[in-house]
This record gives sequence, C-alpha cells and structure tokens, in this order.
Amino acid sequence: MSTAGYPSAYAVDTHATRPPVPPRLSQKVRRGDGVQNLLILLVSLALCGMAIEACFIYRLYQPAKTKTSASFSRQIAGQDDTSTTEIPILVIPPSKPVAHLTDGLDAVHGKTIMAWSMEADPLLHEMDYRNMSLIIQKEGYYYVYSKVSFFNTDYFNHSIHRNTERYAGKSIPLLLSKQNGMHTTRRSNSYLGGVFHLTKNDAIYVEVRNTQNVVKHKPIENVFGAYMI
Repeated sequence: MSTAGYPSAYAVDTHATRPPVPPRLSQKVRRGDGVQNLLILLVSLALCGMAIEACFIYRLYQPAKTKTSASFSRQIAGQDDTSTTEIPILVIPPSKPVAHLTDGLDAVHGKTIMAWSMEADPLLHEMDYRNMSLIIQKEGYYYVYSKVSFFNTDYFNHSIHRNTERYAGKSIPLLLSKQNGMHTTRRSNSYLGGVFHLTKNDAIYVEVRNTQNVVKHKPIENVFGAYMI
C-alpha cells in the first residue's frame, strides 16, 4: 500500500516488444546437409560393390586352383588323371619364329649329324624340322645355339652348319668347338651360340665327330634351337 492509504497501481504496456524468435536454419545449410548425406550414400554403395566384386573374383578362381592342385597331387602319386577335364593353360604365342629341340629316345642320330626328338615337346613356331635340320621360313637375324654332352675321348668336335640355296651343294660352318682329351672328368659338354642372318629355306644342323660318344641319359643334356631377334 502507498503511504497515502491507497492501493498501489501497476501499469501494463500492451504494446511492449515480444522476445525475438530464434532464427531458422538457412536454406544453404539444409542443402549442405543433403549433399553430405548423398556423398555418404554413394561411398557406401561403392564399398559394397567392391566387396561383392572381390567375392566374385575369389569364387571364380578358387575352383580352378583347387582342381589344379588335386590334379598335380594325382600326377605326383602316379595316378591317371584322364577321368577329369583338364584346365587349359594359357600360353602367350611367340611373336617371332622360334625353335627349341631336345634329344630323345625317338631321335636316331646319323654317324656325325645329330637328330632331335619330335616327342619330347619340341617348340616349333614358324620354323620346320626336316632331315635332322631346322628349316628357316622367314628371313632375318637369328640367334642360333646348341649344347651337346659327350663322353671324354681323345678328340671331340661340335659344330653348327648351314645349307643355303645361294650356295647349293656346299655346307657353311657357323660355329665350331673342339675338345681334346685333356679332361679330368669322364663327361663334358660343349655350348655354341651366335647371331646370323638367315634366309628362307636355309637349313641349319648340328654335327659332331662321332654321335656314339654323345650322352643320351636325359633329353636336356643335348639341345638345339634358334630364334629371331
């Protein structure tokens, strides 16, 4: 109460300013959230796709690996593997003429000229083998090589010769190795190799002093080949 005995009076201002309303999120902020959610969704889909692709690749190659391992185990055990379908081995074909021949039981040597096996997986690409000779089908520069293992005797020679239509009836020696009897071991070997320009239908062959002194225990002990460079 007031000092005069009258009750206190309070004035209410109906036109007073209301408290400000919190600002709404701008449209730019909402748009940024939408882009972020879209990126998260795309990354999740990409990760799921990578996982599915990895599983598919694993399942694609796993049966072939298991089958090949089983086949290899049967071959080691000496079992016949003809009952199962063999998985083809992908081999890149040569881009240039090449030949690699080895010795074998089916190779019947002449007295001085060596023959080569056609049963010991010979490699012949754009080259022929006839009459104990490699026949060139495409002119070019070739690396020609030969390795021969032999029992040590008083004298042994190893050479590679060329027959060509340009010099009919005449053999041209390309490489030659001579061994005397001064060896401390019972067996020895000779290797020849070099680069030569060969023409179409040229025939190259290996000649030794006596093929009876050639070691024939393993096919890889005697090899002969050529490839275009």
